[in-house]
Amino acid sequence: MEAIIYNTKGKEAGKISLNEKVWGLTWNADLIHQVVTSLRANARTETARVKDRSEVRGGGKKPWRQKGTGRARHGSSRSPIWRHGGITHGPRPEKDYTKKVNKKMAAKALYVVLSEKLRKHEIMFVDEISFAQPKTREAKTVLGALAGVKGFEKIITKKRNAAYLTTNEKAPIVAKSFANFGSIDVDMIQNMNIIDLLSHKFAVITAPESSVKFIEGKIK
Repeated sequence: MEAIIYNTKGKEAGKISLNEKVWGLTWNADLIHQVVTSLRANARTETARVKDRSEVRGGGKKPWRQKGTGRARHGSSRSPIWRHGGITHGPRPEKDYTKKVNKKMAAKALYVVLSEKLRKHEIMFVDEISFAQPKTREAKTVLGALAGVKGFEKIITKKRNAAYLTTNEKAPIVAKSFANFGSIDVDMIQNMNIIDLLSHKFAVITAPESSVKFIEGKIK
């Protein structure tokens, strides 16, 4: 199978061959759900925590003697049943939310999402996007040209999560040029994941030859 490569003027600049086993897969909702759930769980940071009776202040002295007062016996004011005492069964920082996903599953899920986006004409291959210096005006011109391609009109009008743009190497100038567009995210192809792909309408892949080679090389 083949796909069209465009230039920054929105014109056809060639074609690229794609592996059917990577870009022609059918949708697998169960696999996608499992991998997305695992990725989100692995990215979760434990921020909520409470102090147990060994961590709260005070309580070193027995509140009153064991017998003879007519009151219930207590050994420490740090007990969970006391006001300002320790908390029982609250969230603790030791809790681990990570879930294991093997590399083949993660790669297969990425291929399924890419196949679905390619089938819906939501992936665009662009030969190169580069700027001499960070310029929002030039980035807007490029987006306007790409929006001229049939099916990609919303890449410039969509206000949120319009496109996920990947580069084959670090491109701080490109990232800064698109920084003022809240709907465009720029990242390296090595960091591509299904959460970013699913959360954006379009995927713009630059340097198609090296990018496609990297993607298809995840599973030999």
